[in-house]
Amino acid sequence: MKRYTFTIIFFICALTASAQQGWTERSRLLPDQLRNIATGILVYHSPSPVYPEPNLDATTPYGKYVWKHSTYAMAQTEDLEVVAAGSYIWIKDKGWMPNMKLSKDEFADEFDCKDAMLKKGRIFTFKKNYRFGDAIYGGDALWFVIAKDKQGKLYKGYGLVETEGELRSK
Repeated sequence: MKRYTFTIIFFICALTASAQQGWTERSRLLPDQLRNIATGILVYHSPSPVYPEPNLDATTPYGKYVWKHSTYAMAQTEDLEVVAAGSYIWIKDKGWMPNMKLSKDEFADEFDCKDAMLKKGRIFTFKKNYRFGDAIYGGDALWFVIAKDKQGKLYKGYGLVETEGELRSK
């Protein structure tokens, strides 16, 4: 019985570690989830790079500093239905690690995109895709959107946002 229990615990730990990893092929730039999918969605951020500023909004108690930017997504060739969206963050010595995941409904809400349908040529905006923190530090996030066409073929888009670790000199 002990051996059986150990095997189950080991298997669960291995699956958990694998699920958290996200970027197993170190010779490739993209995380596993984004590989082998056609590109058909434009994803970008503005501004980028993003510099921190003091968080003076008393209604947003997430941290002393805020990196203010917006994220944009647009289907390039046809209407597409979002199936996954989110971001990875770059961790020194680990590479891309899963960060934020948006469900279809969360994407629809955050990007003001009815039914999570990206209409060809229309830009959908996550207006306040801000990062908060009590310390100033730089980092990179790789935002992505995966969507499908009417036939079920998947398309991706991804965009890097650079968040800087110093206050901008005026």
